[in-house]
Amino acid sequence: MERNLKPLKGIHHVSALTADAKRNFQFYTETLGMRLVKKSINQDDTSVYHLFYADERGNPGTDLTFFEIPNAGRNQRGNNSISGTSLRVPDDESLNYWKKRFEEENVQHEEISSQSGRATLAFEDFEGQRMILVSDENNEGAEGGKPWKKSPVPEENAVYGLGPVHLTVPNADPTEKVLTEILGFRETRKYPSSVQGQKDIRVFETGEGGTGAEVHLEERSDLPPERLGRGGVHHVAFRVEDEEEIRKWAQLMKELRIPNSGFVERYYFRSLYFREPNGILFELATDGPGFEGDEDFEHLGERLSLPPYFEDQREEIEAKLKPLKTSN
Repeated sequence: MERNLKPLKGIHHVSALTADAKRNFQFYTETLGMRLVKKSINQDDTSVYHLFYADERGNPGTDLTFFEIPNAGRNQRGNNSISGTSLRVPDDESLNYWKKRFEEENVQHEEISSQSGRATLAFEDFEGQRMILVSDENNEGAEGGKPWKKSPVPEENAVYGLGPVHLTVPNADPTEKVLTEILGFRETRKYPSSVQGQKDIRVFETGEGGTGAEVHLEERSDLPPERLGRGGVHHVAFRVEDEEEIRKWAQLMKELRIPNSGFVERYYFRSLYFREPNGILFELATDGPGFEGDEDFEHLGERLSLPPYFEDQREEIEAKLKPLKTSN
């Protein structure tokens, strides 16, 4: 439908929960080789960290973020959930590197397999976070980011962006309508579920399509609702060009009477939040301004970064946070 809105450009970021910021930092920077581009706070609860891992500078479409909730229970997997987060690697050969690395570092993982025409390697972090490495060997579509040259992982094997996000719901039709009729995704293909007796998984893409612009929608009749906790995913964000566009989206949500947050200033980007009918939290987020407004490129993620509107509370905020050493 014609709404004077530009197509969403792909996945912007995925935000998950951890109960242990220190171990989380070690796993995602030392084991996965991603760069911590911002050590900040949950702007809705300033007593906990918000950590941003990405490519060399946090280019849009590369951010995997975590809210630290120290007393969070373990995530109880189920329906109405973001059930899998993909990370892009350059090619099929990279997956052999990662399989060996996971074996050496005792990371729980599956075998290399094919998913919807791409080579993949599923694994879990130390809290059971479900992750999938996806080969970009045959990818055509949204570009990935640029690996950080100081990463412990060689550039030719490095994680350099987010891949498809997996949603699991008890009834796919209402979610499909939001994806296609409101957000402008298009259904492109299907592939069989790994669970006998369940429907095929449906693939939707936006913008230029490809690995960095897909949602994989799985309908499961055999699962209870998820109970979100550590190792679970809080929300997924989709890429919007700029502030002008995000304000158009806010107006559209108002016209459609869809409950939403309205325009939200996050400093590093501008956002809007809403829940689709199965209760999964979606965010629309702008590509900019980015992470270099308060730290230069060489020192991203080294100090506690607070948006300007929290700076006058720095002493109080730092007193509540457990120290987290993220620089040499």
